[in-house]
Amino acid sequence: MRKGMATGLLILLMLVSAGCAQKPQSAPPSNEQVSSSGVTSGNQENQEKNTPSDSQAGSKEVTAAPSGPSNQAEKSGKKLSISSYYTDNDMMDLKEEHKEITYTSEHDKYEEAFKTLKDSGDQKLFALWQKVELKSIDLKDGELTINIHLPDEARLGAGGETLAIDALKRTFFQFDEVKSIELLVDGGKVDTLMGHDELEHPMTRS
Repeated sequence: MRKGMATGLLILLMLVSAGCAQKPQSAPPSNEQVSSSGVTSGNQENQEKNTPSDSQAGSKEVTAAPSGPSNQAEKSGKKLSISSYYTDNDMMDLKEEHKEITYTSEHDKYEEAFKTLKDSGDQKLFALWQKVELKSIDLKDGELTINIHLPDEARLGAGGETLAIDALKRTFFQFDEVKSIELLVDGGKVDTLMGHDELEHPMTRS
């Protein structure tokens, strides 16, 4: 009986010692660690997909739209051939000359036409309005109002004054839309332009 008990105790001790000799297995990763590593790797993958490469980021270029025909026409303006009038050194009559003007609006057209009266471009032709200063010019309801400043050196004799008025009328009445011309000196109406001929207010087509 004692021998059997001793044998049982010996077997039990052997089993216990054998169990203690085995190495413990490493504990499985916690849920928190697994979820944390999974989220991190997933975010890195999404960032790599959404972030463009250097070559892709630099491949976009903004190209300015080319200027069309309308823009070029606006810069260059319209061209028109007109008649402008001068006299010779004897101041006996008017000489017609063809001039080309460039303008972008109706207002510019009349301003450019007045400029042709100030310069003949020919030494043999005298510009009757060369020393007259244009202050404003405007067309309204068919009446062209021309406001000028007349320095003393711009004043002419009786014959020159008549030719100057005639040159002005012929130049601007060639435009069909101009029905009358109101000529002002420093914003006011004067009885005579240069002290000789009576000035009409307004001047109309003859």
